[in-house]
Amino acid sequence: MKKYNNNDFSIKDINKVVNLKGWVSKKRNLGGLIFIDLRDRSGIIQVVVKPENEFYNIAESLRNEYVIEIDGVITERESKNLNLSTGEIECIANRITVLNVSKEIPFEITSNTTALEDTKLKYRYLDLRREPIKNKLITRHQITMSIRNYLSDNGFLEIETPILGKSTPEGARDYLVPSRVNNGKFYALPQSPQLFKQLLMVGGIEKYFQIAKCFRDEDLRADRQPEFTQVDIEMSFVDEEDVMTLTENLLAKVFKDVKNIDIKLPLERMSYDEAIKYYGSDKPDLRFDLKINDITEIFKNTEFTVFKNVIENNGIINALLIKNKADQYSRKDIDKLTEHVKTYKASGLAYLKFDEEITGSIAKIITQQEINELKNKLNISNNDLLLIVADKYNVTKTSLGSLRNKIANDLELIDKNIYNMLWIVDFPSFEYSEEENRYMACHHPFTSPKDNDVDKLLTDPGNCYSKAYDIVINGYEAGGGSIRIHNQDIQEKMFEALKLTEEQIKEKFGYFVEALKYGTPPHGGLALGLDRLTMLLTNTDNIRDVIAFPKTASASDLMSECPNTVEEKQLQELGIDIKKCK
Repeated sequence: MKKYNNNDFSIKDINKVVNLKGWVSKKRNLGGLIFIDLRDRSGIIQVVVKPENEFYNIAESLRNEYVIEIDGVITERESKNLNLSTGEIECIANRITVLNVSKEIPFEITSNTTALEDTKLKYRYLDLRREPIKNKLITRHQITMSIRNYLSDNGFLEIETPILGKSTPEGARDYLVPSRVNNGKFYALPQSPQLFKQLLMVGGIEKYFQIAKCFRDEDLRADRQPEFTQVDIEMSFVDEEDVMTLTENLLAKVFKDVKNIDIKLPLERMSYDEAIKYYGSDKPDLRFDLKINDITEIFKNTEFTVFKNVIENNGIINALLIKNKADQYSRKDIDKLTEHVKTYKASGLAYLKFDEEITGSIAKIITQQEINELKNKLNISNNDLLLIVADKYNVTKTSLGSLRNKIANDLELIDKNIYNMLWIVDFPSFEYSEEENRYMACHHPFTSPKDNDVDKLLTDPGNCYSKAYDIVINGYEAGGGSIRIHNQDIQEKMFEALKLTEEQIKEKFGYFVEALKYGTPPHGGLALGLDRLTMLLTNTDNIRDVIAFPKTASASDLMSECPNTVEEKQLQELGIDIKKCK
């Protein structure tokens, strides 16, 4: 076994005899002396090979990424490199052994490699040798251990739940696994351990957690992968306050252990309705101050046809005020912002620039009184830019919420050296699906409604709120959960509100509904996204950076070349015929 790591040594170890093992990061021949940057997981140490060394010829033959073993002595460097933790010392080699050679590498193993993303993913095992990726995985380990230790110390049991389960499609698409033994039937990979962790509460476990692998067959983006890891937590005999307090304390420990950052507790709380109203998102980034302003009332008597039609059709008119930045936006820039909001189904983007003369797309259409009311209501000054969307409520809020984030990034309004954390609470129980022509569960069908809203489940589902909560960090949903329904009568009402038939309930959730009849305790929990939390704590916006072997945006692994075809014999055993999709 390897005895020493490179970073074990410092100026205090002068004259120490050592045995080092690692990779050749770089080799330089300077006037007979050969300098080798030897890299292992801990870092780099400089090795010096003198011309009189009997292994000098071996040193000359070394190439980048050769695996070597060095026997030598630690000495003080004449020319120190304070950018390295070992920069005050070097190892004078006495003996060199080549443990393995390497073919020419496809890209440089450096922190700032210029290699394309696809190339790095194809050779991910080489990418893992790079300092930024390696350090992120080390941080992920530290986060995981901090979480495990905290929960174990607080009486939680780590229990694994099945990976092969039943398909319960009440969310994203399931990944299906055909059964050979039960021909024509399928398992599903878990989107979360939701039902199993609730059954553990029925089973009297009381406090459970799991670092759980989860799977969702959905379109990907920078902060999403088809397989992901969540810190799954469930507790019996708790209310919302209990779960949120435990989670806050857990995160405070993680931030202290990993980043030495003190989190101020308790965290801010904001209702879902307030978040949508002012930030157009249920995961608002509060590191910058840019609220959405409702200006509908100002235009209640407008003659401007577009605004008038929106109001008559129960829409709203909202705006973002960009202070003292009007001169930074050309007409071409505004056109780009217009295209941005259109991707969120907004019909367009009106704008006004305020200065000695008011200009903009609607400057000559709206009245002087309306302009004066805008100035007074929003406290507008010279060189301010007002961006306006008039549309249905959800479209207006969502489009301006996204525009708010884009502008903050474009204008560098975000202090990236701080962490802003808050709870979003009081989520709606349901959201209406035009496609399904029915109300769908906003979180999942087992989320408990607010006590005062139980009677509304069947009569007024659009105004039902739930005991659900999300924790938001820097504009990302870092985790979410709820108090669950433990009363079988309320669970039946929830299924009825979702218009699930008795047959559908039995087919999808039969075993779970049966379990509720056997003395189910009040319970609730939360799941933290481990990948996303690591992404935030390592200051990257690409979730692939914190996963050892990630997938591309098309859910493929360029290194192992999966997904891929399988032999016809395997398909026959499973009773599967492949049919090309149109």
